[in-house]
Amino acid sequence: MPENPIAPAALEEEEKESYMDYNWDQPGSPPGTLRIDEDAQPTTLYLIDYSEHEIMETDLATPEDCIPYLDKVSVSWVDVRGLGSEKVLHSLGKVFTLHPLVLEDVVNVPQRPKIEPYIDQLVLITRMILPDKEGFRTEQVSFILGQYYLLTVQEDIGDCFDVVRRRLQANVGVIRRQQADYLAYVLLDALIDGFFPVLEQYGEQIQQLEDEVLQNPSREIVQQVYQLKRNLLTLRRAIWPLRDAINTLIRDEHPLISAEVRVYLRDCYDHTIQVLDMVETYRELAASLMDVYLSAVSNRMNEVMKTLTIISTIFIPLTFVVGVYGMNFDNSPLNMPELHWYWGYPTVWGFMIILAVGLVYYFWKRGWFENWAQPPKDE
Repeated sequence: MPENPIAPAALEEEEKESYMDYNWDQPGSPPGTLRIDEDAQPTTLYLIDYSEHEIMETDLATPEDCIPYLDKVSVSWVDVRGLGSEKVLHSLGKVFTLHPLVLEDVVNVPQRPKIEPYIDQLVLITRMILPDKEGFRTEQVSFILGQYYLLTVQEDIGDCFDVVRRRLQANVGVIRRQQADYLAYVLLDALIDGFFPVLEQYGEQIQQLEDEVLQNPSREIVQQVYQLKRNLLTLRRAIWPLRDAINTLIRDEHPLISAEVRVYLRDCYDHTIQVLDMVETYRELAASLMDVYLSAVSNRMNEVMKTLTIISTIFIPLTFVVGVYGMNFDNSPLNMPELHWYWGYPTVWGFMIILAVGLVYYFWKRGWFENWAQPPKDE
């Protein structure tokens, strides 16, 4: 029987290449598959380990470097920034014993904000809003809470947690006397508070657009209104599921969330309600801007039509007069005798001028020459 020309080692290498070339984004991919974006930032790790009397901050070369701190009674905050290193992310999952589906939700962005309770961990996935020159940018932030640690995973470098880091360094408040669940609450509160500066900026933008729509409606304003509506929809999609997730934390008891922290989470829930109310209000105002724009364009068109109508109305009787006197019938005693008057031509001109002035005065008394933006006078 002839031997197989392909050696077993070659078969393994071929299977490995086929595995690497497989498109994991297609439907039917195995659960727990990680999709690494080509533009993702390299993964870096930063550790803050603290207790009531001491604090330590350091960069971690590998996820395994944080293992000695996880066994201590102190609180360890491991901040992961960037999702571009698949090897580091897999090691992170092993160190923190993350479920493959949890690691998939953390790495494969974007995910809908949600809460996932486990026996010894609590996973919260949400969206963070950061102001920038174009309005704001959004990125996914994942919280993985353990008994003595909190793991946060961010898409990019840069967040809204600097105020929390300064409070930890300066030992301000009670944060260093609390457990990891209180740290999760403080970070979540800072994340929700990040919505308010962006919404204040959009409130000012809506007020400016209202003035521009009334004074100078144009297509550029319509584009700005549509962009504003899309941005507000993005904010709504970020805050609406987060409200439900926080409500779940408050309603359902979990051993990792103390009763004291559950009371603080009510404040976060109130803030999400405030943000959601502001988003809905601004969405209604943005929708009404389109009605104001259409009304302004219609009023401007009515003003143009009114002006043309007044001019046409003034010239219609004048055209009738000159049309009548343009009929130069002169061979019958029934024709117009004023054609032979000495002052006939100046008389017709005077009559037409008086008629035009009389019409202008009549239209002015009725208020038809007033600005279209002002209400007409009562008759």
